[in-house]
Amino acid sequence: MTKATELRQKDVAGIEAEIKALQKAHFGLRMQKATQQLGNTNTLRTTRRDIARAKTILAEKQAAK
Repeated sequence: MTKATELRQKDVAGIEAEIKALQKAHFGLRMQKATQQLGNTNTLRTTRRDIARAKTILAEKQAAK
C-alpha cells in the first residue's frame, strides 16, 4: 500500500509512473480473478483505492502550479 505522504514527496512524473504501475498490477489481478486464480480478492479493492489516492494527489499537484 502506498501512503499519501510517500506520494506527496514524489514529483509529477514519479506519481504518473506510480499510477501506471498500479494500473498494470490491477489489470493483472483482474485477470487472475477472471481465471479464478486470485485467492485474496481484497487486493483488488486496495489497488483500486491506491490508484484513486495517487490520482487525487496528482490533481492537487497540477492544480498548485
